[in-house]
Amino acid sequence: MIVCKFGGTSVQDADAIRRVAGIIRAKQQPLVVVSALGGATNTLLDIAHRAAAGDLLVALQLIEQLRDRHLQVANDLLDESADTEDIATEVGTTFDELAHLAEALRTLGYLTPRSLDTVAAIGELLSSHIVAAALRREGLPTEFVDARRVMITNDDFTRAEPDTEDIAECARAHLAPIVDRGGIPVVGGFVGATSKGITTTLGRGGSDYSASLIGAAMEAEAIEIWTDVDGMLTADPRVVRDARLIDRIRFDEAAELAAFGAKVLHPSTIAPAVQRGIPVYVFNSRKPNGTGTLIAFDAPRMPVRAIAGKRDTTLVKLRSTRMLLAHGFLRRVFEVFERHRVSVDVVTTSEVSISVTLDETAHIDAVVSDLMEFGDVAVERHRGMIAIVGAGIADGGTALAQATAALGSIPVYMASLSATGINFTLVIDDAEVEPAMQRLHAAFFDQPAS
Repeated sequence: MIVCKFGGTSVQDADAIRRVAGIIRAKQQPLVVVSALGGATNTLLDIAHRAAAGDLLVALQLIEQLRDRHLQVANDLLDESADTEDIATEVGTTFDELAHLAEALRTLGYLTPRSLDTVAAIGELLSSHIVAAALRREGLPTEFVDARRVMITNDDFTRAEPDTEDIAECARAHLAPIVDRGGIPVVGGFVGATSKGITTTLGRGGSDYSASLIGAAMEAEAIEIWTDVDGMLTADPRVVRDARLIDRIRFDEAAELAAFGAKVLHPSTIAPAVQRGIPVYVFNSRKPNGTGTLIAFDAPRMPVRAIAGKRDTTLVKLRSTRMLLAHGFLRRVFEVFERHRVSVDVVTTSEVSISVTLDETAHIDAVVSDLMEFGDVAVERHRGMIAIVGAGIADGGTALAQATAALGSIPVYMASLSATGINFTLVIDDAEVEPAMQRLHAAFFDQPAS
């Protein structure tokens, strides 16, 4: 059995969903996981925020536009098939309920994480209904399965944590029987529910995570991520025009790139696959005959597999002579970040200083205030980061020297080699991220610098 996950661009309209049908027809024992129609989730979130802010008229207009879009896609695909009326009823009822919820949010005047999840989940729930019916119209034995019956999570709304044991049990109960009788389950990604049936979501990009969790629960032979790019590349092609397709990449390298912002995969996607040893493929749904990228344990060891960049990073530096030979000092410092729910990305230390990078700075003033109890604190904004990822980057030190040499006169404010030795991270000026990526890519992949 193979899990095939299709992202928003792969199901954005009737033509895209017909391409999905062609892909699924060629598979043996597929299980389909789909995202919302491209852009639908952003619109749903906009509706929720506008309604809570009192802008009900605009929220209702957006609801009608989204209703019409879903009905149009369904009508284009189903063409008066047996499912046409049922899908139209499902779409109509769902958006009627959303309109009532928007009115309630306007009255309340605020938006809770729980109600936000209720709204955000609509995209995947409707797209999975529509895709299941469309594939059935094409002669495929598909069956819609409500993701909330399988993806069991805690109640940390908007970023719920999955319960893998419950998911495995529910997959055996609701998905396995369909597969066993030759059917094709169609499930919405991103969406889950608590053990009490309250709707949750896994956070943005969580459809990939759903596919991986379901693949692990079903002991799939492979997980295929179908998106709008040819696979994982040696760099962001918007920055490096000559970025190359990576045919094969190790799990840990892919995880580093995903966590660093490579948008092909959600950062958590491959964790369940790694635990089960399930290979993950990344394919382009617009070019279904392409080779794509295989993510597996046994990719060839290379000094550098890819270059990634991240902008809008904040660097926080703490200098304290009290740190020298002190026990428990780092623990107390990092308790500050925990207390304010601020995630730390890259860390470097010396005998009397600590430097960390942050992506989110909403609570940075409170963090800095608490850190000043330990020593002098400096905040440097408008920084960026470069990640040079490769399983062999630390072998012999040659690649590290080549990386720093390639940067030339670009100032480096912080450098860190990961504990696993596969990610060499450099903090530089935000404006230098793209030039640095181009120089590094040219140095390691024999491309002329842009």
